[in-house]
Amino acid sequence: MNLIWHRPPRRWPRLRNLRASIRDTLVLVNEFKGTLALFSGVVFVGGWLYRELSIFAGDRSLSPAEAVFVVLSMMFLQAQADFPDEWFRQLFFFIMPISGLALLAGGADFGVLLFNRRLRGEAWQVAVTSTYSDHIVLIGLGHLGFRVVRELHRLGDDVVAVELDPGAELLAEAHALGIPIIKADATKLETLRDAGVERASAIILCTSNDAMNLQIAIKARNLNSKARVLVRLFDEDFAAEIQNHFGIDEAFSASALAAPAIAGLANKSDVSSPISIAGRALSLARIAITAKSALAGLTIDQFENRFDATVVLLERNGQSMLHPHNDTVLAPDDGLAIFSEPKTLVKITRANRS
Repeated sequence: MNLIWHRPPRRWPRLRNLRASIRDTLVLVNEFKGTLALFSGVVFVGGWLYRELSIFAGDRSLSPAEAVFVVLSMMFLQAQADFPDEWFRQLFFFIMPISGLALLAGGADFGVLLFNRRLRGEAWQVAVTSTYSDHIVLIGLGHLGFRVVRELHRLGDDVVAVELDPGAELLAEAHALGIPIIKADATKLETLRDAGVERASAIILCTSNDAMNLQIAIKARNLNSKARVLVRLFDEDFAAEIQNHFGIDEAFSASALAAPAIAGLANKSDVSSPISIAGRALSLARIAITAKSALAGLTIDQFENRFDATVVLLERNGQSMLHPHNDTVLAPDDGLAIFSEPKTLVKITRANRS
């Protein structure tokens, strides 16, 4: 059994998108800083110079803001001022449009990318990922990897996927789930940092290359010594051996575990894959009552009525009781085997952590 613990989303999607937009805007401004600095210089310095020359010519009607606006309008061939008599002011009516055309290409690119984030592609994915913390990084978005991502997403976990060459169909489905996907080589430290490995709670290696999985796992462990590292290996004997030698928490073969089980390993929880009974999806889960659990102090009867769940087994002080008595009071360190719907198990897990 492998319990999959549903983690409540850490941030509202709108707040996350706002943070990603701010971060991406700063990156975008940095990319176009030369163009933006030149444009600002032409507008403000040009406005100041045009006003000073106007004062020299005896025209004191322009305020600093008006002078800047006049110069800006000149750049786009929409001059908001009468053509002057002085030759030195007339030059602005010819120089500013030429400057505007020269800066237009870079400014247009900046504007398009600023208001259409999706055109940013990889940079936008990295910007979104930068808002994640205590998330799960999955590397290898093949069929198994996608099933694991889908399962983690279903259970409310924050997930970032890394895949150098994702299939179009899986890529579209992952994007539909709102999963950030970094299309890059995961063997590079830069890619792992972009995926937020240093802030992740777990890293799952799901590529079809055993050597690559192991190589990435070692690099990920060096970046984050606290995260759980799970590695997919086709050789079951090899998988059993490397756990003790490479600081890997779990090494699993592709055939030994299903996607829900792998998701459960990432969360250090225990739950079986759901089975359908009378049209209801039910799972058998195991939890341990924590010291601060809201479940402690409830009787079995109160627990079952509150959560619409069945306690199959109670483990206490090394003793196991099948179908414990309804009056039995739950206490810290008790182990429970519970039969219920996955969404109910989510509520139970949350209550146990509070």
